[in-house]
Amino acid sequence: MKMKESQFLLIKEQLKKLTSQECFYQKKLEGIDVDQIKSQEDFEKLPFTWKGDLREAYPLGLMAVPEEEIVRIHSSSGTTGIPVIIPYTRQDVEDWAEMFKRCYEMAGITNMDRIQITPGYGLWTAGIGFQNGAERLGAMVVPMGPGNTDKQLRMMMDMKSTVLCATSSYALLLAEEIEKRGIKDRIHLNRAVIGSERWGDKMRKRIANELGVKLFDIYGLTEVYGPGIAINCEKQGAMHYWDDYIYLEIVDPKTGEVLPDGEVGEIVITTLRKQGAPLIRYRTHDLSRIVPGDCPCGSPYPRIDTLIGRTDDMVKVKGVNIFPSQIEEMLAAIDGASSEYQVMVDHLLGKDVLTLFVEVQPGVNKYGLEIEIQDQFKYKIGLTPVVKLVEIGELPRSEKKSTRVFDNRY
Repeated sequence: MKMKESQFLLIKEQLKKLTSQECFYQKKLEGIDVDQIKSQEDFEKLPFTWKGDLREAYPLGLMAVPEEEIVRIHSSSGTTGIPVIIPYTRQDVEDWAEMFKRCYEMAGITNMDRIQITPGYGLWTAGIGFQNGAERLGAMVVPMGPGNTDKQLRMMMDMKSTVLCATSSYALLLAEEIEKRGIKDRIHLNRAVIGSERWGDKMRKRIANELGVKLFDIYGLTEVYGPGIAINCEKQGAMHYWDDYIYLEIVDPKTGEVLPDGEVGEIVITTLRKQGAPLIRYRTHDLSRIVPGDCPCGSPYPRIDTLIGRTDDMVKVKGVNIFPSQIEEMLAAIDGASSEYQVMVDHLLGKDVLTLFVEVQPGVNKYGLEIEIQDQFKYKIGLTPVVKLVEIGELPRSEKKSTRVFDNRY
């Protein structure tokens, strides 16, 4: 993706500001003459920022403005290691709300909608991000937060919510409960905005059919504002991202080399306007590709493909690299298998063993399905798993991100 002149000027402005004051990037970019950065190629020689840098800056080392300008902090939802603290100025909060408003508009949501928000509030960016964008749009917000499914469904019916904001796991849980309770005719949802984890086509179809909604993927990460930096349009498929707020590169995860449009690699983001904690060439670990050409929807904003996974999602078993996206694709083609699965990798009696738990539809021939899944896994992924079939609903559902792969070897 060729860098626009407007993006280059904003990046140069950021770099000059960051290298001329005491902050994280003054040390990070020590020895680099910003005046010598005269092209996109020069910019691409700058070092990457990664999560380890951000953890080392804990708690407020990323702050790039005086403290009196900071109005809020958020923290990434990771459960391991030192947390990453991201400070926001008032303008950062406004910019994020504006991007989120665009996301709702891209999904055909208006100020006449009633938006039920189920992701968590607090340090996590999700709940408050969905809310700020909805308020900027002028829609009525039902700020439920996570959990209490009985109350969620009651409010959904009584408030006649038309839009559901959720993780894919929680959207599925709600869809299953609505089906189980026979209350589909009392649900008024027509759209769902789903974020925070990747999900396969089979899960997508189940949620869309059971809730009776059109689904939209929203993308974002705490380090870069939060959810709301990209969403797919009414034409579905790829996600438009707001290139007047972020500059996005796709790089080879191993070499760091910038890849041509259309090739799959790791998303790297540079913020163009962020004040509280700007980021230069931040490696997200998310895997996607830039979709070349114009979108049939007519939007001028560029597109990235639906996420195919994360570089750190991969698990290596007996020399085979396995991504959750491969398992989802494999299961999508098998009748009787649901979208829900879980992988356990153990080291037993001197060898690695991969066990795949899959929820299956009632009434299937379990023996035949077990063999089919095992054969397809071996054929498409290159490894023979131990397959265990379980009933629908037996695997855990989560209000946040679902963990699907558990590596118990270490």
